[in-house]
Order: sequence, then structure tokens, then C-alpha cells
Amino acid sequence: MRRTLIGVLGLALVATGCGGKREDAPTAQQPAGGNASCEAADGRVTIATGNVGGVYYVLGGGLAQVISNNSKLKATAADTGASVQNIQQLGDKTYDIAFSLADTAADAVQGKSAFEGKPQKVQALSRIYSNYTQVVVRTDSGINSVADFRGKRISTGSPKSGTEVIANRLLQAAGLKDADLAPQRLALRQTVDGMKEGKIDGLVWSGGLPTPEITDLTTSMGDKVKFIDITPQLAALKQLNPVYDQGSIPAATYKQPADVPTIVVPNMLLVRDDFPAANACAITKLIFDKKADLEKTHPSAKDITKETAVKTDPVPLHPGAKQALGVS
Repeated sequence: MRRTLIGVLGLALVATGCGGKREDAPTAQQPAGGNASCEAADGRVTIATGNVGGVYYVLGGGLAQVISNNSKLKATAADTGASVQNIQQLGDKTYDIAFSLADTAADAVQGKSAFEGKPQKVQALSRIYSNYTQVVVRTDSGINSVADFRGKRISTGSPKSGTEVIANRLLQAAGLKDADLAPQRLALRQTVDGMKEGKIDGLVWSGGLPTPEITDLTTSMGDKVKFIDITPQLAALKQLNPVYDQGSIPAATYKQPADVPTIVVPNMLLVRDDFPAANACAITKLIFDKKADLEKTHPSAKDITKETAVKTDPVPLHPGAKQALGVS
């Protein structure tokens, strides 16, 4: 896997183990509140983000800078295939913190879908902003609904990404299987290039608003591409996971003629259940104390609130995050 490191790199990184844990650092089992420390230990943390050009990647770089500039930790962020891969690589200790869609995270802790029979020991630092399912097709493709994907070249996202999970569920909800179309399992940059070249008829993308690569696509192709309404599939998706909800992509986001009804799903920041409690508390606190800095990185950070931060069920909140958010 190609990894692009972004964020602030110290000249002298103190490698004190996963999440910067040291012998006297608090453990994840310490209770929230009380005299538990909320100061990060010296060390480094790695953040799994998503596709280059996606909001995970952009915001993850901003989070790495916030952590490095305001704590003893030095943080780096890497581009990845996103949600499923991120959680798997949390488990094998490739990364310490990971962005993930809430539906994928729920599958992980429940041992379902991509994690069938292998529940993952992950916990949440916070629920963050919501992802919007953005389905864009070439205007000349003849596609007006998910059912029209039959026989078409559709990019369903990077392998092991949250986008791929949602894309496959949309297909299932529309009564389609992989064999009914020509799925292209591509990262977003490759997908956009393929759309421009006429090699791909449409794409499914789950991301924040605006996603830079989708802005590029709609700006460069203009009325040669269009968004389609996928909300007829919402009821079927909610049966799989109640976290799915209806939303809309405002017309101004990508300079479209009208708002586009769509399906939204929250995002989470995840860690392993053994992530040091003091580090978890410090990082969670920074997300809100330095929210203005994150908003400068990407406007989706404006949607991060303390009111929704704790709404992570069925994924448990990490004890350190509970302390930072003032919940028991």
C-alpha cells in the first residue's frame, strides 16, 4: 500500500509504543472523570485517513497538525483505502487512529459483513461530521436511477472502503449484483479521471461536502455530468443499519441546478480499546478546543459538535473520550 505521510514530523520522534504509551501513562481501563490525566504522553500517533482528494485525507492532515502543535504527541496521517481497511489496520497496529463511516464501524464491533465472525476491539473518540452519498453519472449514460446501473461501468470505490460498502448495499437494494454491471473498484482520483475520459459511466462516493475531486469533476465537465437521487433505496438500507438517514446536497456545493436528495451516514474517529486513556482524552479535547483550526482545513469540521460526538452506538466511546466529553 502506498502511504503518503502528511502532518507535522518532529526531527526527533520518541517511539514509545502504540499511541505514545509509556510505563506511567494511564491505561484505557481507567475510569472517566476523577483525577485521571488528560495530558498526552510523549510519543507519536499515526492516523489512517482515506483517498487522496477526499475529506478524510484533508481533515486527517489538519488533525495531525492540531495534535502535533498542541500536545507532546507528534502525529502523521496517511492516505488509505478508507473505512474497512482502516479498521483492519487498527487491529494489526499499523495505525493508532482511524476515520471510519459509522455503518462500517458498527459492522466491525458486531462482527458482521466484512468483519463476519471477527468482531473488532475498537472504540470511538468522537462522532464527527456526516458523509453524503454522492452518485454522479455522465449525462449521456442513460442513468437516472441506481437500477439503471445495469450493464454500465460504475466505480464503486476503493476496495475495502466505506464507499464500497455503501455502493454494494445500494446495488442490493436496487436488486442488482456485481454480475449485472461492470464494477470498477477504483480510488476517487482514478475514478474522476475515468469519468473525464469516458471510460466510466458513473461513480458512487461517500464523503463530506464539498469533496475536492467531485468539485474538480463537476467544474471541468459541467452539464456533461449530473447527480442522481438515490433515496428510493433508503428504506432498504435502514433495514441493514438504522444509522442511514436522508439528507440533501445543497445546489451551491457543486453549482448544480437544484439540491440533490441523498443518503447520509455519520463518520467516527476510532482507536483500539487499549489506546492510552490520557492520549484519548487529550486528542478528543483538542478536536473541540481547536475546532476553528480544523474548520480552516475543511468546512465539514463545522458539523462536529459535542451534542452529536457521544452518539456512537453501537460503537462504545473510549473511556478517555468520555472524560473529555464529560459523560459517564
